[in-house]
Amino acid sequence: MHMNRREFLQLLAVAAASGMALDSKSALAGNAPANFYDVPRHGNVSFLHFTDCHAQLLPVWFREPNVNLGVGGALGKVPHLVGQHLLKQYGIKPGSVDAHAFTYLDFTEAARVYGKVGGFAHLKTLVDKMRAQRPGALLLDGGDTWQGSATSLWTNAQDMVDACIKLGVDVMTPHWESTFGAERVMEIVNKDFKKANVDFVAQNIVTNDFGDQVFKPYVMKEMGGVKIAVIGQAFPYTPIANPRHMVPDWSFGIRDDNMQKWVNDARAKGAKVVIVLSHNGMDVDLKMASRVTGVDAIFGGHTHDGVPQPVKVKNAKGMTLVTNAGSNGKFLGVMDFDVRGGKVQSHKYRLLPVFSNLLPADPAMDAYIKKVRAPYEKKLGETLAVTDDFLYRRGNFNGTWDQLLVDAMMDVKGADAAFSPGFRWGTTLLPGDPITMERLMDQTAITYPQTTLTNMSGEMIKTIMEDVADNLFNADPYYQQGGDMVRVGGIEYTIAPNAKIGQRITSMSIKGKPVAANKTYKVAGWAPVAEGATGEPIWDVVASYLRDKKVIKGLKLNEPKIIGVGKSNPGIADYKGGVS
Repeated sequence: MHMNRREFLQLLAVAAASGMALDSKSALAGNAPANFYDVPRHGNVSFLHFTDCHAQLLPVWFREPNVNLGVGGALGKVPHLVGQHLLKQYGIKPGSVDAHAFTYLDFTEAARVYGKVGGFAHLKTLVDKMRAQRPGALLLDGGDTWQGSATSLWTNAQDMVDACIKLGVDVMTPHWESTFGAERVMEIVNKDFKKANVDFVAQNIVTNDFGDQVFKPYVMKEMGGVKIAVIGQAFPYTPIANPRHMVPDWSFGIRDDNMQKWVNDARAKGAKVVIVLSHNGMDVDLKMASRVTGVDAIFGGHTHDGVPQPVKVKNAKGMTLVTNAGSNGKFLGVMDFDVRGGKVQSHKYRLLPVFSNLLPADPAMDAYIKKVRAPYEKKLGETLAVTDDFLYRRGNFNGTWDQLLVDAMMDVKGADAAFSPGFRWGTTLLPGDPITMERLMDQTAITYPQTTLTNMSGEMIKTIMEDVADNLFNADPYYQQGGDMVRVGGIEYTIAPNAKIGQRITSMSIKGKPVAANKTYKVAGWAPVAEGATGEPIWDVVASYLRDKKVIKGLKLNEPKIIGVGKSNPGIADYKGGVS
């Protein structure tokens, strides 16, 4: 979205007339506030961090959640704050550019004013600006980088590999990367990354047979005469959340003891700063920080939480800073340490939103993106339908994009109900936008896209939903596997996130009738993790539905009634499904 000054002022007038308090000084398209990207260096050791970009090379819309519930000790704590609660926690002015970046509030109006976020050409400009002020700063890639777009899928991740090399990534750790298969991952690490001097680290990936490290557990660097160590922590539950047959010889897990061993090893070799590049998810990182000592900071990903400032976690021997840098190329974390006397004396941190209207595109990166996309532009640009509705995915229980997917599966496959994975990746569309093949692929581009139609008993449906609910709402973060609740079509239900396992899902009904345990229902789904699954790819199913509909209007969002969390819970706002 690029506007001239007149068009921009017209938008401001429309927004003001609708009662939205936008900060016009901050919003001036193409002219950032004088100090918005002014981040003076502090100290002598610096890290730049992005994560979960999900292969989005171009600027996109991405709405933050209005439901991000914390359970157990996480109730009401970062990152489980949404909307006004998050603004209050960090002193962010409502209606400002930061308020738009970090919350869902007034999203469609603000998005039209502030423009799209991310885009590797704009991210490159910001990275170079920060590096110019911080000679030797390391750029950390937290993973979920090679998956999430059509072009990444169709190029076997090569477009993103080359883009990250051009961006200047120094160190990376993985998650969805593994869904391209072990052989492809090793090819990239041993050829592309080795040639470009990119370190791929993961202390918690070992071989099944002898427990040998598959990748380097950590890498030592030097910055301004200070030795530093970057330890990798891949997503611990990769073979559970994704198909095991894609990485058959690798074992994952959290591996606290191993982490402590490598921290100690790095310290013994002279590291004065030790950081962890993690794809655990923020709640898991917070727990790990309380158990593993000697880590100065954890740069986290996986749960897509845009957290403006680090959380300070005390442990037996000190304190660890825990960060999380959002998703979709929307943010760049900038961490500066002042290291003197052999240890970190102080720090400063900014999580910078990457607004494409406020950052010029880097010419070389822009040219690369155009070149790599060129063979696919016609297919990407096919308009399948137009949406009158606001389409988004992110949120604990459902999103309108997910609703569209389950509606399409039920219609095309003649199902009573449908399941769609609780993925947190996927871009946003504003009312009036065309639904192109590219935008559909943003929601579905995986290497195991098969759709299924299965006869399931009511008992099996409940078991599946209970299992996913426990993955999301287990009070112990080490039993949470990230993602959101499975999206359901055709099933109305009540959920008690704080209940015990097997007792969270109640009052289930299909077509207005209670789900009977011994009755059989036709259930559509996609993304099977079992090897050898067959079925039409999800994007083909939904594309045919969209071509037939032509206009998407009046989506009825299927949201469960939530009980036992409290109406004033800071992790939920503007929820229409019912809360008590």
